[in-house]
Amino acid sequence: MSIKENIQKLKQSLPSSVTLIAVTKTHPAEMIQEAIDAGHTIFGENKVQELVSKYKVLPKDLQWHLIGHLQSNKVKEIASFISLIHSVDSLKLLNEINKQAEKQNRTIDCLLQIHVAREETKFGLDFKEAEALLFSESFKSLKNICIQGIMGMATNTADTEQIRMEFRSLNTFFESMKKKLLPAKNWQPLILSMGMSSDYTIAIEEGSTMIRVGSAIFGNR
Repeated sequence: MSIKENIQKLKQSLPSSVTLIAVTKTHPAEMIQEAIDAGHTIFGENKVQELVSKYKVLPKDLQWHLIGHLQSNKVKEIASFISLIHSVDSLKLLNEINKQAEKQNRTIDCLLQIHVAREETKFGLDFKEAEALLFSESFKSLKNICIQGIMGMATNTADTEQIRMEFRSLNTFFESMKKKLLPAKNWQPLILSMGMSSDYTIAIEEGSTMIRVGSAIFGNR
């Protein structure tokens, strides 16, 4: 099937409460343009350099999400246009995002990345670290960021019960933080970003409101 057909089929299968992020890493601008022509406008990239290069050549009315690991020294390159940063994994990074957002006279929406997978290679805060960050005075003082929710990745495994358990733990934490913390200017918990091409159906069953899908749209790299 074509990219257009893949997107249409995928969107038709999703509940209205779930937002689709088309993940474009390593795919050229021409393929992304096919997705745009099919009416899709929300895209995710893993690396800042690739994100910036695509932003420059594609229409400016798109939403770009940074879904991969973000180094503090790279924030300034995307601060003027990024729609959502999924991968905030430290207060240090959040401080830098806030600083660069202030320079751009804007508020940058972010998600806290939570580590629930068994692989050591995946980044993210554990539940205690994330809760401590959200309750910290340092976080409360940040005026140019808004935490819109959390993001997580399940273990890359064929064990669907393990995947389900990990997604469920993310949802449980998300709901508990919504109850413990009153919404504030920089804490507006609306998004639970979990689920990729291989496991998004389980993620949606476990409460995901945003899925990050690449190969099911653009094919394998």
